[in-house]
Amino acid sequence: MSSRRYHSLIVLSLIFGIYLIFIATGDSNGNSTLLALIGSNSLSRNAVPPYRVPIPDEYYLPKNENTSPTRKANAAILMLARNSDLNGVVTSVKQMEDRFNKKFQYPYIFLNEQPFEEAFITRVTELTDAEVKFGIIPKEHWVQPEYIDEARAAASRGRMVQSNIIYGDRPDVKFFCDLDYDPFLLMEDQDKLYGFNVALYEFQATIPTLWDAVKEFTTNNPEYVAPDNAMDFLSDNGGTSYNLCHFWSNFEIANLDLWRSEAYTKFFEFLDRKGGFYYERWGDAPVHSMAASLFLNKSQLHFFDDIGYRHEPFEHCPGGESHKKGKCACDSADNFDYQPYSCYTRYEKLFPNVTYS
Repeated sequence: MSSRRYHSLIVLSLIFGIYLIFIATGDSNGNSTLLALIGSNSLSRNAVPPYRVPIPDEYYLPKNENTSPTRKANAAILMLARNSDLNGVVTSVKQMEDRFNKKFQYPYIFLNEQPFEEAFITRVTELTDAEVKFGIIPKEHWVQPEYIDEARAAASRGRMVQSNIIYGDRPDVKFFCDLDYDPFLLMEDQDKLYGFNVALYEFQATIPTLWDAVKEFTTNNPEYVAPDNAMDFLSDNGGTSYNLCHFWSNFEIANLDLWRSEAYTKFFEFLDRKGGFYYERWGDAPVHSMAASLFLNKSQLHFFDDIGYRHEPFEHCPGGESHKKGKCACDSADNFDYQPYSCYTRYEKLFPNVTYS
């Protein structure tokens, strides 16, 4: 694989299964490029929230024209998968191509801790005209650190099994709607650094000490906490306790500047040394959500209402005009946004009377 650096991510993933990520960046050298919006990008009161503002026409491909985009992000679609995931990978990539990527032609990157088999490579490359690359994750990036007590970690996993706590699954992902605009450029231009379309509660039993670790880190490193952060999404009492809400990282779009930042790097290293990824079941979803909510201003978070997506058992299905415009194959009645286990309304409350004007 080349050393080309990317900048932003959309993640559509499975735990130890398909891990699909869109990666978008600024310029071709991997440098962040913030392009000016048409009109003002200032916040104003007494209007609809920013995620309700319609996508400007400039981001859409011309209708009924077989033309390539005139402007693209430095982007790729990254999928973490094993050879045994092939059938699920084929289904997901085919839907991705049909709904989005055959129009925009972003390259794919597949990563595995083992070499990909020839059958995997052949079937995947037949699905797209876009560039496809395959890479191997170094062992030191895949296995747990030497300082982790494996006997203790194994005992913890055993207790979770006995308590019927889900540790991983392999369902396929589904994409229901046509996406005729480039979400990478939209985020780049509007300085959005993290995007999602499902938010829900985490299992308390999987992260009993995570919030204490997060509070310890932010107390010792207050300079990393953004002034207009989204703490109210994570906590109902100003950070004293965690309400278990997180953005579901099976679908996420994240600017790589966030994951490469000093704040996140030190945050992750701090959590890694705590051992909770191994002794408990700290997952990427709550960790990513806490970092994005605390290290970014809340205006840099974005809810993608028009991207229809399902990862069992939860589904985001657009409604109204978005459903019609996207030719969505899902039933809006199955939308998870306002179900009791959803945290979406907590995100809505971050923006009671704010929009871009």
